[in-house]
Formats: sequence, structure tokens, C-alpha cells
Amino acid sequence: MLPFYHRPVMLDEVIAGLAIKPHGVYFDGTVGGGGHSFAILESDPTVRLIGTDRDEEAVKAAGERLRPFEGRFQLYKSDYRKYSEILKRAGADRLDGVLLDLGISSHQIDDEERGFSYRKASAPLDMRMDRESGFTAEDVVNDYAEEKLFRILRDYGEERFAGAIASNIVRRREKDRITTCGELVAIVEESIPLKFRSPACARQTFQAIRIEVNGELTGLRECIKGLVRHLNTGGRICILTFHSLEDRIVKETFRELQTPCTCPPQFPVCVCGKKKEVELVNKKPIVASAEEMQENSRSKCAKLRIACKIEA
Repeated sequence: MLPFYHRPVMLDEVIAGLAIKPHGVYFDGTVGGGGHSFAILESDPTVRLIGTDRDEEAVKAAGERLRPFEGRFQLYKSDYRKYSEILKRAGADRLDGVLLDLGISSHQIDDEERGFSYRKASAPLDMRMDRESGFTAEDVVNDYAEEKLFRILRDYGEERFAGAIASNIVRRREKDRITTCGELVAIVEESIPLKFRSPACARQTFQAIRIEVNGELTGLRECIKGLVRHLNTGGRICILTFHSLEDRIVKETFRELQTPCTCPPQFPVCVCGKKKEVELVNKKPIVASAEEMQENSRSKCAKLRIACKIEA
């Protein structure tokens, strides 16, 4: 097992985006190795942080990294979508900032045992962020009906050859159970016409199955809305995304929260009661600098969106 590590993406941009206030309370819903959390706590000696992660290894690593700030942070092994329960346990109701760094960590990709990477041929088909969960990528690949596999690959991976890949998975597993990343990569490669093949042609398939295993998009929209409603006026929410599906949900949810009355224009008075809840800090997503992209390839597809809670 590799020691846990995670290189935080757009660290300076996130800290600037949170606009950290003295005595503020901040929620890091995806604490990873604690890189962003460390910078939040380091920025002001009066700041308090509540952090959570589904990965027990990440929570342990973050606890070690944040030890210099003992007494100012609380960490929980949990899903950020359980924010109400987490905040209650932490004795906090109002927040001054929220950070969600969606997707997987550098450690999870590089640790062969975790089975996240299509480059690790002998790795088991696992892909669980929470290793206490019993449901793995192997279950998806071997037990899902062909139509369901097709929909996952098409919707979560935006894979143009989803039909052929799903069909070949089903045909291959009739002979023997598919158990390794290398076996799945081989099926994907033979499903894609030669002129479209590349060393990374399995990336979208792995992304789709990972999203399914971890339910990454489930409840994200509702979670963002709920966390915004825990923000004090002037508090900010920063969300880092790493693929278009996540980014689309964040963009649409921020837009919905920014939109006031949705009554038809011919109505003389508002009857919907909807109020504007946030202002967008950046209308277009922030991307990593050219220097960071060169140093950290994971940052190349990252997008940062920031919204600020306004007075109701």
C-alpha cells in the first residue's frame, strides 16, 4: 500500500476564492491528503475547519498533516453529501466557506490496489472511494445487463463506442469473470476502431464505471443547494470539477441559485417566492495556470467555480 498523498489543484486560486475571514468556519467536503485544508488553517490563526472524506486513508493522512493546527479542526470519515449530520456532530450550523474538490486523488490513481487506473494492468477492478463499501467495479462489469452498461458508458463516460464496448464486455464475461483492469482495457481496445484507438482510449470507460461505483453525481445538485443555505451572508462556495458532467451540474445549480423569481413575465406579482441566493464570483470557470498544468497533469482538466452567498 502506498503512503497517502494528494497534490492540491489550484491551491492559491481556491484560497483566494474562499476570501477567508478571521474566526470563520470552513467546510472541506473532500479533504483528501489535507492540502487545501492545511492552507485554509494556515491562512488565519482564528479559523476553524470541518473536514470529511469517504476514504479512511485520506482522513488519517489529513489528520497527520493538520496536526500543527490541533484544536482548530475536526475530521470525519463520511460522504460530504451527509453534510447536515456532519455539521451537527461538529456543533456547527453556519459556515463562512465551503470547498468541494470533486473526483479522485492522485494517491487513488497511483495505488494499484485501488483499481482506478487503466494504466495498471494487473490491478483489481475495484474503484471504491470508500473501501468499506461492498460494491466494486468488478460487480458493475460482470453483473450489469448490457443495456445498463451501455447507458452508464454513454451517460457517464460520454463514450461514442459505448454500444460495442458493452456488447463485448457481456460476450467476454460469458467465458470467465473479468477481474483486472488490464482485461477491461483489452476489451475496450478491441471495441474501438483502429483509427480511433490511443493509449488512453479506456479513460472514458473507467471514468463511467468509477462514477457508477461511487454514485458521484447522485444528489450533487441538492447537496450544493443545501450547503449554500448553511453559508453566512458573504460566505463562499468553491467547487473544483474534473470532467464536463460534474461541471455542468455545478454551473446549472449556481445559475439556479442566482436566478430570482421564475414567474411568467405576464404575472403582475411574484407567486413563486423564489429569491436570489448567490452571486457568481467568476462567470467563467477558473482554470489552472500553464505552469501548474506542466507540473501537475491532473490540473489540466480542472475547473473552479465560485459563488458568494447574498443576504436573503
